Amino acid sequence: MRPRIICHMVSSIDGRLLVERWTAPAAGIDRALLHRHYEEVAARLGGEGWIVGRKTMEAYARRTTARPAKAAGPQRRDTHLADRRGRDLAVAIDPHGRLHYGQGHAGGDHIVAVLGEDVPDAYLAELRQDGVSYLFAGPDGHDLPLALDILGEAFGVRTLLLEGGGRINGAFLEQRLIDEISLLVYPGIDGLAGAPSIFDHAGTAGEQPADGQSLRHLATETLAGGTVWLRYGVEAAPTDRLA
Repeated sequence: MRPRIICHMVSSIDGRLLVERWTAPAAGIDRALLHRHYEEVAARLGGEGWIVGRKTMEAYARRTTARPAKAAGPQRRDTHLADRRGRDLAVAIDPHGRLHYGQGHAGGDHIVAVLGEDVPDAYLAELRQDGVSYLFAGPDGHDLPLALDILGEAFGVRTLLLEGGGRINGAFLEQRLIDEISLLVYPGIDGLAGAPSIFDHAGTAGEQPADGQSLRHLATETLAGGTVWLRYGVEAAPTDRLA
């Protein structure tokens, strides 16, 4: 059974993600306090790990290039479980195997790489040497339902926090894999058209990636400094749109 997915994000009031572009908080409000809310709220959600895309995970990759790995012969395309040591998971959606970690953890959490089956054998050997677990999300690495099923069955996790950029979040949304949205609305504005937002599905103008889904309000909480925490359950939309 796949784990429950909570998309946990923080954005400006116009839904933008680039923190450095947001307006400063009002006089007397500590910006550091506002940023601490994100991790504090995440801890309250009960996740056993987090999921991001390649771009976000780059911050945790210690190397920028591949290195020769020992025993780089033929590698089976099976799920590999490294020594997790009881840690939470740091799941990276990296279909082409472009990240080079140099270690088995990201921020203290155990790295699991979600790959496509065409990654080189040498790359798999490198991940093993680094102590990184990995699994395969189909031939091209984009079968997210399969990846989640493996995460639930092989790693025994029941809840994961989706904390990606707009593209990864949009892919999960389009495939109806988000069970809940936890959104912290920071008291600031970006204002630029086209700036990255919470959901940026890479589709055509006519697509509706959220079609068939509805949000049910679960809770609203105002935190110190004016950040507002919104929680919504994601459920199937009524068949009758006027219901």
